[in-house]
Amino acid sequence: MTDSVLAGLAQSIARASEWLLSQQSEKGYWWGDLTADTTLESDYILLQLWLYAPRGREWNPPARAQVDRAVASILARQSADGGFSIYPGGPSDLSASVKAYFALKVSGVDPAGDPMTRLRDCILTHGGLQACNSYVRINLSLFNLYPREHVPSVPPEMILMGRVLYHMSAWARAIVVPLAIVQSLSKGRPVPDGFTIDELFVPGVSKAFPCPDSWFSWKSFFLGVDKVCKLWERHGSRSIRASAIEKCKQWVLERTRYTDGLAAIYPPMMYTIMALDLLGCAPGDPDRDEAEQQFYNLMVDDGENFFFQPCFSVVWDTAIATHALAEAGTAPAESLSRAADWLVSKEVRKKGDWSIHRPAVEPSGWYFEFANEYYPDIDDTGMVMIALAFARGANTAAQEAAVGRGLDWLIAMQAADGGWAAFDVDNNWPVLRHVPFADHNAMLDPTCPDISGRVLEAMALHGVSTDHPAMKRGVEYLIGTQETDGSWYGRWGVDYIYGTYLAVRGLRAAGESELEVHILRASEWLRAIQNADGGWGESPESYTEGVYVNAVSTPSQTSWALLGLLASGDTRSESLDRAVEYLIRTQRPDGTWDEPQATGTGFPRVFYLNYHMYRNTFPLLALATFRKARAREN
Repeated sequence: MTDSVLAGLAQSIARASEWLLSQQSEKGYWWGDLTADTTLESDYILLQLWLYAPRGREWNPPARAQVDRAVASILARQSADGGFSIYPGGPSDLSASVKAYFALKVSGVDPAGDPMTRLRDCILTHGGLQACNSYVRINLSLFNLYPREHVPSVPPEMILMGRVLYHMSAWARAIVVPLAIVQSLSKGRPVPDGFTIDELFVPGVSKAFPCPDSWFSWKSFFLGVDKVCKLWERHGSRSIRASAIEKCKQWVLERTRYTDGLAAIYPPMMYTIMALDLLGCAPGDPDRDEAEQQFYNLMVDDGENFFFQPCFSVVWDTAIATHALAEAGTAPAESLSRAADWLVSKEVRKKGDWSIHRPAVEPSGWYFEFANEYYPDIDDTGMVMIALAFARGANTAAQEAAVGRGLDWLIAMQAADGGWAAFDVDNNWPVLRHVPFADHNAMLDPTCPDISGRVLEAMALHGVSTDHPAMKRGVEYLIGTQETDGSWYGRWGVDYIYGTYLAVRGLRAAGESELEVHILRASEWLRAIQNADGGWGESPESYTEGVYVNAVSTPSQTSWALLGLLASGDTRSESLDRAVEYLIRTQRPDGTWDEPQATGTGFPRVFYLNYHMYRNTFPLLALATFRKARAREN
C-alpha cells in the first residue's frame, strides 16, 4: 500500500469519525433512520380507513394530508413493470403490490390511470389476489374484500393453550395476539360506497387455500384445524371465547407497559390500535391514546420525505457507533463515557417473554429500541457488551454489574444446539411452519451463525475463557453450520457476507487458530467473491436462492468482508488493499458514504431493511481495524 493511500486512510478515518461524533445526541446515543418498503405506508392508509370510515362512508379522515403524502411516497417507488419490490432494485413482490393497490385506490388514485393499470397488470401476471400471502388476505377480509372463509383463522383461544403461544417467535406472538382480537370481533369494516378490488382476482382460480401436496402432512392437518376453528367461531362457546379475548387484551396491555408500543415494532402496534378500538376504547381512553401516539411516533414527515420506520434502532446504532469510534481512537473520552452511561441505563431489569423458558435467570440484556422491556434480544445484548468492552461510563461499578448480569443472561440463553437465536431459547418447533398464517417466514426464531458469532466475541472480550462450556459449544455450533463453500448464513444481515464476517470473528475470539481449515475456507471464499471495483456486494436474492448472489458493491458489505478477512488473519493480501482503496475512494467529502441498497434483514424473502447508520459506522470500524492490524506488523 502506497504512502498516499495510507495518508488517505488516516484522512478517511478522521472525516468519518468527525461526522459520526457530530451525530451523537446530548444524552449519548446515536440514532439513524431505519427504512423498509412501501408496505408500511400502505398499512398506514389501511389503518386510517379502519379508524375513520365508521364515522361515515366518505373518505375524509383528519389525517387526509398525510394520507396524500403516503400516496406520493408509495408511487415514488413504483417499479418499471408497475409493481412494488420489497428492497431497492428488487423484483416486484405480489403481496407488497396488492397492499399498494388497495391503499392507492382507497385513497382516491384513479384506477384507470397509468400507475394503477400497470400495477393491476403486474398483480394479475403474478397470480392475482388468490396468490398473495395470508396477512394480506386477512387484512382485506377485515373490510370484506376477501372472503372470510378463505383466510386463516387466528383464534384468541390460543392464549388458553398453555405454552403453545411461546413456541412462536417473539414477533409472531406479538402480532397474532392482538390480531386474534381484531379478527374475532370484527364483522367487516365499511369502505367507501362502490369500492372494490375484485379486478385483482384472476378469473377461474379458487380463492381457497392451495391444496396440500399430501393429505398425510402437517399442512393438511392444520388446514383441518382451521376448518374446526371456523366451525367454533360460528357454534362454539361464547363464554370461552369471551374469556380468551379478555386474556388476550390483558396480555397486550401488560406488554405495552415499559415499552414504546407492543413489542415496539410496527405490525403489533397497528393491530393493538385496531384491537382496542373494537374493545370499546374510544379516543381519549389512556390505553388507546398511548397506543396511537407510539404508532405515529414511527412516522417521519419532514416536508421533504414521508415514510414509516418499522421500529427504532437506537440501542443498536449506539453500540455499533461506540465500537467503531473506540476502535478508531478518535473519540473524546467524554463522548464514549456518555455513550456507555446511556447504554447501561437501557439494561433490562424486568422479566419478559424470554423468562417463560428461563424462569430462574435474573433479568438482563438489551433491546433494540428506546424502550422494550419485555423483549430484550440476544443480538443487541452481544453488540452492547462489545461496545461496553471499549467504553467506560462514569459509574464504573454500575457498568461492571450490568456487564456481569449481561454475561450470565447470554450464557443462559444458549440453545440446546450450542448456538444463539434472537429472542428466545430453542424456539424451533418446526410444525408451526405449517399453520395457515405462517407464510410470512417468521413463525420461528432458530439459532443462527451471525448472532452466535457476535455472542462468542462479546463473551471473550469480557474474559470468558475459551475453555468455558458455553464457548466450546458455540464453537462447535459454528463449525457445524459452515456452508460447503466456506461461508456462513446471515439471518439478520444480507446475507452470507454478513454471516461469514461474524462467524469468523466469533471463532477467532473463542481461540480458533487462523490455520484451522474452517477459517482458511472462509477467507478464501471472501476473496473469491470480491467485485472488480475492490468492494463486495450481495443481493437479498441470496435468501431465495440459498446461495450467495452477487450485487453491486456497498460500503457496509465491503466493510463486513474486510472485517472478516482481518479476523481470519489476513493482513497483507491484495484483496485487503483493494477493499481499503474502495472505501477511501467512495467516501463523500463530509465523511459519509452512499448506500441506497437494503443490507439488513427483517424476515428473509419477506421484509428487508436499510439501516442508514450502517453505511458510515461499519466503514469506520473496518478502516480502523485495518489500520491497527497494519500498525502491529510495522
